[in-house]
Amino acid sequence: MEITEKDVVNFLKHRGKPVYFKMLRKKLGVPKSEQKLLRKILKKLQKKKIIRYEKGKYLLTEWKTKGENLIEGRVEAHPSGYGFLIIGEEVEDLFIPPPQMKYLFDGDVVLAKAVKRKKKDEAKVVKVVQRAIKTAVGRYYRDKTGHYVLLSDTVIPHRIYLSKKEVKKKKLEEGSYVVVEITQYPAPRVRGKGKILKILGKVKNTQTVAEIIARKYSLPTEHSEEAIKEAEKLSPVVRITKNRRDLTKQICFTIDPESARDHDDAVAIEKEGNYYRLFVHIADVSYYVKEGSAIDREAFERGNTYYLPERALHMLPERLAAQLCSLRPNEKKYAFTCEMLINRAGKVIDYDIYESVIISKAKLTYDEALRIIIGDPALEQKYPEVVQPLKDMEKLAKILMKAKEKRGSIDFDMPESQILFTETGDPYDVVPYERHLAHRIIEEFMIIANETVARHMYEKGYPFIYRTHEEPDLDKVIRFVDLVAGLGYEVSYPEKITPKFIQKILEKVSGTPEETLVRFMALRTMKQAKYTVENIGHFGLASDCYTHFTSPIRRYADINVHRMLKKAIKGKFTKKDLQTLPSKLEEVAKQCSKMERIADDAERDALDMLKLRLLSNHIGEVFEGIITGVVSFGLFVEIQRYLIEGLISINTLPDHFRYDEINQRLISDKKIFRLGDRIKVRIERVDEDLKKLDLSYVE
Repeated sequence: MEITEKDVVNFLKHRGKPVYFKMLRKKLGVPKSEQKLLRKILKKLQKKKIIRYEKGKYLLTEWKTKGENLIEGRVEAHPSGYGFLIIGEEVEDLFIPPPQMKYLFDGDVVLAKAVKRKKKDEAKVVKVVQRAIKTAVGRYYRDKTGHYVLLSDTVIPHRIYLSKKEVKKKKLEEGSYVVVEITQYPAPRVRGKGKILKILGKVKNTQTVAEIIARKYSLPTEHSEEAIKEAEKLSPVVRITKNRRDLTKQICFTIDPESARDHDDAVAIEKEGNYYRLFVHIADVSYYVKEGSAIDREAFERGNTYYLPERALHMLPERLAAQLCSLRPNEKKYAFTCEMLINRAGKVIDYDIYESVIISKAKLTYDEALRIIIGDPALEQKYPEVVQPLKDMEKLAKILMKAKEKRGSIDFDMPESQILFTETGDPYDVVPYERHLAHRIIEEFMIIANETVARHMYEKGYPFIYRTHEEPDLDKVIRFVDLVAGLGYEVSYPEKITPKFIQKILEKVSGTPEETLVRFMALRTMKQAKYTVENIGHFGLASDCYTHFTSPIRRYADINVHRMLKKAIKGKFTKKDLQTLPSKLEEVAKQCSKMERIADDAERDALDMLKLRLLSNHIGEVFEGIITGVVSFGLFVEIQRYLIEGLISINTLPDHFRYDEINQRLISDKKIFRLGDRIKVRIERVDEDLKKLDLSYVE
């Protein structure tokens, strides 16, 4: 009698524990001559009902919660080749060693068994439940192993092999970037296979990078037809109604980067004796984006706009982001206004929050605003109405900065860079991005508006989304203090962790060669800010109450903040709202926090890709660098000119060095390398595919 799938499943159920193939064959009475058929059945069943693991044992998938103690988790890959199995917030991650990561992708959902190890428990992956990646971007190569695509948009670069026929048909040139669909995933003794969906070209420019990043982080590059149709139907007519204040005659204006196409905020100021009346007008996006609409659903999924080099993937359709909502000059616009009366100590002594209609009188860039403040006759003539308001704004911003500093707000102010591109989107240089007084004016005004709005909602006790930042862990702060002491500064351990304590250390190093490093390490000590429905304060800003109200065109959290504020000022919170909204808002807060992390990673990744492309033209050249990491296998050094990190392998250093982990140093008989040291480095090798920058030390 021929064996069936049902026979195998019934036997495994009855057996109640994993079985080797040999025993399975014997117990089912399958002769050696028919073992091929049994293997075929087992292979088929592996896709749905059974798992093969540990030296070829077979077990039923449904046993994962029984005696075998199999755990389901998500794979988090690390560029160095290993990974972690993320099981949940309350459970410690399991280490996945490199040999297993060869067959896994970041984000895969797997079943695994915990294996005890001395240092950290390991995950023995038994089955991949769900693959995170179906299509990917990579570069086509050919060698003695065959034709393959080396994936660029996965954390660990996998090889996906192509058939000769496919390569010939697509006329693929070696080194071309392509989009590939994975048809067979890599497994022990099994190659990953795929087919080409799209050829992107040979050069890594802004278009290629945007495609790689969008696929790597699953970012949507287009809006749905439904959302676009909804946006097209929205009326461009702006009416002054009885529930909106008519501020169309007020001198308000926008200040943004030169490249900005959407304008979230406009500002206005009036001097009243020793007081300043500040108006922060924010685009009234929630007027247009109704809850539950296709536009709203897509904005929730995206969480925010993604700013890639020379390309923005907008949270809202173009018609809303750049036209209807954007506070463009000389156009009537719906706004949501936070009006504040501020005294000489930088304290808000009175405020009002209301819907309004405004007309921005000018669209200034940060540089133009600065030039008007310091005196530029040509610009003063071009924008006569904004000259005095800008001078008053400068005075108020300085008052607010002083008040913020007094309470202990931490200014990390890390150096930033921007890439310059040719018209075809090819990078040709990296230059410092300077933040100056005009940036600070807008920053201070947005912070005070965010605090005022948050405090209003907190005092009323309504459901709300806060922007929160927990205090850092004590052990991290102690390590930070040790590091600063190791650099030769007199510092003591804190009795209580306060923003003021961190701020004072940063003041000590201000203007010294170690300043950038200490700021960087202080930033590493901090926890990440996030969105929460509980108000736990903002440690970095030394603020007891904070939210995000000022950027609804590019952040979904802000749209929800506007919705809650409108309910509050119109007295529309119902008993049902008070019961149901906190859990709804918690879901929004979690999604926005998650997508913000993705945006940060994606934007940083895109910049690094283009910087590596630039550096491939500078191999052999020498640059100034600062040691940002000391590890047992070498030194991580940030090249100051390009703000990108590379590695000096310990094997290439001109002596025998030992690793001093406690003091973050590499020591030899003749030399010591410490965290924060400024050194000269030579670029030895740039691998754009593996995103590696190899450096050597120049004495």
